[in-house]
Amino acid sequence: MSERLPKIAITLGDPAGVGGEVILKALADREISSSAEFLVLGDQAAIEAAQRSTGVQFDALGVEFRDCGVLAPGEPIEYGALRAAYGKAAVRYVHDATLMCLNHEVEAMVTGPLNKEAVTLNGMQFSGHTEYIAELCGVTGSRMLLAGTKLSVVHVSTHVSLRNACNLDTSRIIETIELGNEAMKLLGKAEPRIAVCGLNPHAGEHGLFGTEDEEFIKPAVEACKARGIRCEGPVAPDTIFFKAARGSHDLIVAMYHDQGHIPMKLLDFEATVNTSLGIPIIRTSVDHGTAFDIAGKNLASEANMKAAIRMAVTMAHHRLLPTVQA
Repeated sequence: MSERLPKIAITLGDPAGVGGEVILKALADREISSSAEFLVLGDQAAIEAAQRSTGVQFDALGVEFRDCGVLAPGEPIEYGALRAAYGKAAVRYVHDATLMCLNHEVEAMVTGPLNKEAVTLNGMQFSGHTEYIAELCGVTGSRMLLAGTKLSVVHVSTHVSLRNACNLDTSRIIETIELGNEAMKLLGKAEPRIAVCGLNPHAGEHGLFGTEDEEFIKPAVEACKARGIRCEGPVAPDTIFFKAARGSHDLIVAMYHDQGHIPMKLLDFEATVNTSLGIPIIRTSVDHGTAFDIAGKNLASEANMKAAIRMAVTMAHHRLLPTVQA
């Protein structure tokens, strides 16, 4: 680990959601707040609303705050409301934090939950944090990693239809394996053990249930093995998660969104962190939504936000290490 504390930006998320509440409660934990220098990006009105809800006073946390000025000062926050203004604010926080990472003002960013529909009410096409941040970074090959205490999963495809996800591409699978391998090294795994899921039941059963596994996935695995990556596959998707959760592997490569998300959330929803790969910055996120139904009631657990912050700090430390040692 590096000796210097990294600086981490945290975005508040949709002001009508639970983002402000879970951020304040997470940073109220001294173990969390002392692990890095933190900068929260949001609107003063949203912070004040979260303070009233949680009873946590931001000024007592010893954390820097940047008012992005999207909402009017003193504007009452209507928790649970789907509003274009709230979607605009949430995207602005992410935009500014991303630029801070690119300009090396901070070492990493953690994003609070936003509502995709609220964002699109502004006439903006928006499929998710990962894609938007990748666009700001000028890259097209981003991937989503779900990292937990027991296991991590990286996805070949995420926010596309299942029909389109089945159109496999060997080069994309290779890139996904490589990105996952590098991410696990940032998390402290010197030689990550990787299992690559098949697309079809039983990984195709030698062509009995489809040829995609032999045609696209197997060549990708062999290519990565030749490059020194410790991986195997295609493996049967219905059994590998059980084995990996018991220690057989560090990372699973899933072919599509639900193949990876469902078992990961079942294994450990609160500790699973969403991390963006294939971008030149470190970004982690809670793996839950805005929870409009309980927003403003101080019912949301901060456990997942704490996990996201811890992972950002860990990755930032490992990225800082070569600089500190130089």
